[in-house]
Amino acid sequence: MVFERMGRTPLDYKPVRYGTSKLTFRGPLRDLSGEYVACLGGTETHGKFLDRPWPERLEADLGRPCVNFGLPNAGPDVFLRDAGLLDLVRGASAVVLQVPCAMNLSNLYYDVHPRRNDRFVSASARLRRLYPEVDFTEFHFTRHMMRRLAALAPERFTLLRDSLQDIWIDRMQRAIALIDRPVILLWLANHAPGPNPNSTEICDDPAFVSLAMMRAIRPRAAHLTQVVISNTARNQGTRGMRFSPMEESAAADLPGPLAHAEAAQALLPALRALTEA
Repeated sequence: MVFERMGRTPLDYKPVRYGTSKLTFRGPLRDLSGEYVACLGGTETHGKFLDRPWPERLEADLGRPCVNFGLPNAGPDVFLRDAGLLDLVRGASAVVLQVPCAMNLSNLYYDVHPRRNDRFVSASARLRRLYPEVDFTEFHFTRHMMRRLAALAPERFTLLRDSLQDIWIDRMQRAIALIDRPVILLWLANHAPGPNPNSTEICDDPAFVSLAMMRAIRPRAAHLTQVVISNTARNQGTRGMRFSPMEESAAADLPGPLAHAEAAQALLPALRALTEA
């Protein structure tokens, strides 16, 4: 009953800005003058529809400020393009970087919005040649476009997917290098990284990220924490989440409070080792 009432109450994310970054983060505003852990990632890190996303839970358990720099649908591009964000992250004693999907980034085939990386901006001549029958003005979001292209011509889609995966590896390696702090990679998903390049479906985030891709970036990071959300957490649905009636389907696709608690607990050992050394 309580959860049902919460589900009808939209959440105030108290948006804030830090330093010279052009990005808006979840509040409240935090004091960055002392030591802190920087939490980078996408929608899950931002904690959409949740009162206490994993960075806040982690802070309570770790006993050290964990600042939420999560951004809805963020890919590696947003971390690389905003110098102010990199400055904020470099001020941390350690960084948790949630593994993003491999389609929300600008590449040889299409461009995405520099801050909202899930927003499709334009198709390149290369993509138009690959799919001459497609009107790309129909698309506003990368996931919608990728589903359509995969269904239309799976063989041609392989070329696109392979290119995205190669670029993702390069961008993630560059991002970790530019952060220049001990980085803990956080795999937070309903499944473990798959052994095949196309093992992850478009609808399953982080989309198109394979085990081989994770192995390629793992040596650049201090640690990898792999969290496969439990069946118990998944079966809770939207319990404990806050959203408007029109947002219910979107909330159902995201991890709930128990999944975030699992992520925070899984991150604790590696972070304690880094921050208490």
